[in-house]
Amino acid sequence: MSVHSETIDIQVDSETIAGTLLTPGSKVPGILFVHGWGGSQHRDLARAKNITGLGCVCLTFDLRGHEKTESQRQSVTREQNLDDLLAAYDRLLSHPAVDSQAITVIGSSYGGYLAAILTRMRKVRWLALRVPALYWDNEWNVPKYALDRSGLQLYRQENLGPADNRALAACAEFEGDVLLVESEQDDYVPHTTLMSYRSAFVNAH
Repeated sequence: MSVHSETIDIQVDSETIAGTLLTPGSKVPGILFVHGWGGSQHRDLARAKNITGLGCVCLTFDLRGHEKTESQRQSVTREQNLDDLLAAYDRLLSHPAVDSQAITVIGSSYGGYLAAILTRMRKVRWLALRVPALYWDNEWNVPKYALDRSGLQLYRQENLGPADNRALAACAEFEGDVLLVESEQDDYVPHTTLMSYRSAFVNAH
């Protein structure tokens, strides 16, 4: 990492002493973590601390309907949680040390689904999705809690493409780097869903 050196004067009483201020010569990547439904930022904190030690700025947060706002669990919608993610992204981007051209988003399950949609609305260079879930586009403003779980399981077994789903449509436009992680024994996000995501990333770097 390059270092910027600046000679400065430090005021002490009525005198000045000489100093040299050393700062990173360039801004650093920003990394945003998005937890899954029923999770929280606590799961990501250990990873975030380790990555921060490598020279990045990390942000973890709790989606509405979780932790301190758990009382909203049965009423929060996907639209509201997407707004949460957009607000968190913008907060990370506002940090003075963050390189706006080097943003990573790491999403798990429901958070991966939201992260995929985010790439159509904000600039993301690297995208890591761990067992990203899929939800149908209709009932977007129906509370997430009220969506038919058995219906979703059947939906996720379908071979879906960018024309069928807004998250997959965003994936088709994404030109950055992608990491997809599948869990072999996952009962909620089946292999078919991962293949739908993988097939959608036609323009990924």
